[in-house]
Amino acid sequence: ESLACFSDFTEMMRALGYPRLISMENFHTPNFRLVSEVLLWLVRRYEPETDIPSDVETEQDRVFFIKAVAEFMATKAHIKLNTKKLYQADGYAVKELLKVTSVLYRAMNSKGVERADPTEEDSSKFKFDLGSKIADLKAARQLASEITSKGAVLYDLLGKEVELREARTESIARPLEINEAEKVMKIAIDRVLEQVQKTKDMLNNVALDEASLEAKIEKRKLELERSQKRLQTLQSVRPAFMDEYEKIEEQLQKQYSSYIEKFRNLTYMEQLLEDHRRAEQELFE
Repeated sequence: ESLACFSDFTEMMRALGYPRLISMENFHTPNFRLVSEVLLWLVRRYEPETDIPSDVETEQDRVFFIKAVAEFMATKAHIKLNTKKLYQADGYAVKELLKVTSVLYRAMNSKGVERADPTEEDSSKFKFDLGSKIADLKAARQLASEITSKGAVLYDLLGKEVELREARTESIARPLEINEAEKVMKIAIDRVLEQVQKTKDMLNNVALDEASLEAKIEKRKLELERSQKRLQTLQSVRPAFMDEYEKIEEQLQKQYSSYIEKFRNLTYMEQLLEDHRRAEQELFE
């Protein structure tokens, strides 16, 4: 089963245009660098502009990389990956990688894309761009949700059309009164002037806040300068009892060297004593 799984994985990677040749020997021992390279390549097949970091030098970087890839595949492609098996980077990781490659492979075949010839030099120039398809899918889903919400609003408005038609007809049939129109216009003008005054008050408050912040910034700058001067003064002053400390430290180093030499001699003598006792025991027997 493992051989069949690995054979399917290599065949799919070759068909998808992976530039390197993968053999089973690569996974006899944990090979995290190859697994991370394959994962990053597959992620960029889904979304070329992904920002997943490729640094896997330290243990923390590798854990962060695996978590980021698993989260990306779960949210973007709805593929659940076993992070523990991926981190092992051995034969078990191939089964997890196969989950991703199989989805890409099926998508490639469903669109009728020709499989790349591994003997050609341009095998890495596979033109299958699943990232753009996912972007189109996102746009389609967003448009579908907008259409649904707009349709619900339109349905509600159409339901009120019977009442609104009567009110609209009555308003149109009613003769226009200049005094009433003038009154409405004055109310609208007063509201606009009130809004303008509120905006001016807000601008004045912003100016006051800006002046207050500038004063605080200047105060913090002065405090920073005083702190830096004090730090320079402390750095230039030699701590008290430093001479005595250095002398004691030098004596301690000598005592430690003597201790190491005596401990080594004691260990050697104990070994000689043990050998002598063993020889006497063998002679006695």
